[in-house]
Amino acid sequence: MQSAPSATALLDNTHRVETPEGIDLLLHPAGLVPRALAFALDLLIRGALLAALGFAFALLGKFGMGVGALLLFLVQWWYMVLFEVLNQGRTPGKQWLGLRVIHDDGTPVGWTSSLTRNLLRFVDMLPFGYFLGALCCLWHPSFKRLGDLAAGTLVVYRERNVSAPALPEAEAVTPPLPLKLDEQHALIAFAERHSTLTAQRRLELASILAEPLKIEPTQAEARIHGIARSLVGPA
Repeated sequence: MQSAPSATALLDNTHRVETPEGIDLLLHPAGLVPRALAFALDLLIRGALLAALGFAFALLGKFGMGVGALLLFLVQWWYMVLFEVLNQGRTPGKQWLGLRVIHDDGTPVGWTSSLTRNLLRFVDMLPFGYFLGALCCLWHPSFKRLGDLAAGTLVVYRERNVSAPALPEAEAVTPPLPLKLDEQHALIAFAERHSTLTAQRRLELASILAEPLKIEPTQAEARIHGIARSLVGPA
């Protein structure tokens, strides 16, 4: 039971991850422009923070200059890492733009990966103005810069909390034969879209789904709803 990919699906840039439970996650990688805007915001925040600290420690003379140099190093190299690891992959700039950093497999970014991707920024900056990083980001299908490639990380749009459409009331029915993952998705999608379809369209789609399931077309719609309910589980 296969459906032809739509034009929208072909144009939509997604990163598919299959979890150990067999669930497909569709992640949406962030392109160069939102990533650059998030970095610019973080750069402004770091600049303001360093300026305030520099002014404060300058009043303490040589001791203050030494402490200020240490803080300069900490803010410059650990600002991004601390926020990414301790704030679910989001620096203030990324949070403002609705972005987050994750591993390629969809898991939260860790200390080693975050440190690697941020230390390699000096390579992305070569020869000037993030030229290599921008070039790599535009070339890669998931908009990865060199630091992301080395660290195995991905910058994606943060998932929105969208409630799943309600399935029609139906008694759960065991599928008459084993179903592939895409076939399960097709049955659930039909049940979820039930209220948005006309009676004629529901009958047409149910008849198409009924043939591989070996269900009588007259009983197809109710049986499909029951199978979808068994796949999704109790409401």
